[in-house]
Amino acid sequence: QVQLVESGGGLVQAGGSLRLSCAASVRTFSTGAMGWFRPAPGKELEFVATISRSGGSTDYANSVKGSFTISRDNAKRAAYLQMNSLKPEDTAVYYCAARAPYYIGTSSHSSNYDSWGQGTQVTVSS
Repeated sequence: QVQLVESGGGLVQAGGSLRLSCAASVRTFSTGAMGWFRPAPGKELEFVATISRSGGSTDYANSVKGSFTISRDNAKRAAYLQMNSLKPEDTAVYYCAARAPYYIGTSSHSSNYDSWGQGTQVTVSS
């Protein structure tokens, strides 16, 4: 498993922006697809965004499509979530997750991810 550490969360007003980072503690950034998730009422974890191993393919939840952008820099062993036009309903702990290296495609299912970070709190005030 890969150790993941998120950062970049905080308090922001509605309409503002935040950029979350996810750093991998490994000698080589040998992970497959990566994703961002957050808890939601009635769900254990809600899918937010995912990116393939190469970074060439991405997918988003409908609720964040057009406002959030996921990216990764394999040379820096990091993944990012740029969040724009934030709304109070985006308030949550955001978790970064990684799939094993041979799973190169995107996935919106939390059960497909092998490694998880500790989460970073995002609070959007109205």
